[in-house]
Amino acid sequence: MTSSAARIGTWLVALVIGVVFGVAGTIGQAATWGPLPVGLVVAIVGVTALLVAVRLLVSDRWAAAATGIGATLAALVFSGRGPGGSVVVPAPVDGDISSGLIWTFAVPIITAIVVGWPSVPEPAPATEDDTI
Repeated sequence: MTSSAARIGTWLVALVIGVVFGVAGTIGQAATWGPLPVGLVVAIVGVTALLVAVRLLVSDRWAAAATGIGATLAALVFSGRGPGGSVVVPAPVDGDISSGLIWTFAVPIITAIVVGWPSVPEPAPATEDDTI
């Protein structure tokens, strides 16, 4: 397998993982524990951890971008009205901000931050002069 085929395969897998997590986050973000939006916090922390992990493990901005694009697309698709008229993320009351609205904007913002963050330089290999 060539290097470019492996990279494209990695991007496709990252996209699918992003879609799966985006669906889970979109459904789970509405969970509350009293007045606390526990589902939203868990979803945002989870998508941030996923994006950072992909970026660090693969060392490829495009893989992290594919993951974020998948999560964003899933959040947008599942936030709309379904074919049967069902709504996964209800619209907020006028003047209120819902957790669904925060989730919809948080995913692309977090993706942009993780993808745009500068790369960490790899440490130089040890030489014979470095050992004592």
